[in-house]
Amino acid sequence: MRILVADDDAKAAGLVVQGLKAEGYAVDVARDGDEAVWLAESHPYDVMVFDVMMPGKDGFTAVRHLRRKGVNTPVIFLTARGEVEDRIRGLDAGGDDYLVKPFSLAELQARLRAILRRQRPQLASVLRVGDLELDLLTRKARRAGQVIELTNREFSLLEFLCVNSPKPVSKMAIVEHVWDQHFDSQTNVVNVYINYLRKKIDPPGMKPLLHTVRGVGFALSEEA
Repeated sequence: MRILVADDDAKAAGLVVQGLKAEGYAVDVARDGDEAVWLAESHPYDVMVFDVMMPGKDGFTAVRHLRRKGVNTPVIFLTARGEVEDRIRGLDAGGDDYLVKPFSLAELQARLRAILRRQRPQLASVLRVGDLELDLLTRKARRAGQVIELTNREFSLLEFLCVNSPKPVSKMAIVEHVWDQHFDSQTNVVNVYINYLRKKIDPPGMKPLLHTVRGVGFALSEEA
């Protein structure tokens, strides 16, 4: 999952970004409302986290602008003010949730998961492709009942492939959803991680699930 965090407080944003990346999310950062709007219009984020008080466009103004432009990515507003009027303004501006500072990172992560469940109600907490299971809550993977040890990046890649299974996904789509804005598109890191993943989920003697679709990308499927 790729998230945009917009907050001019470098320390606060840094803590949020660090915590989200530790959970395997790809995270981009904007330091003001104008940069946030530019990034949101340029990249396909799954969720955006906007501070309300920012230089340039404030959070409310930025989200209203994006909604007028047809960008419907879910937004969680962060603010030091928790009055009812402020929450109403945030929701009316196009926000989907509201979190008052100070907040715990665990609560933010829970709200991100809740938003994704609402956006993708068909997506269960456990994804299955053949005898492969991916538990999104415990962040554990199993094949034929055996636990597969994955890094956070490998888990995010496998989750994206599972969500789209059995359809193939392009390398560009993987980059846009699994890596952040600092990704070097000239490297072969996607191929490297696909190979890491293939060795872990398709050990010798088991039916391969991860396939390279020539000219298209990669697919997770029981069918070759």
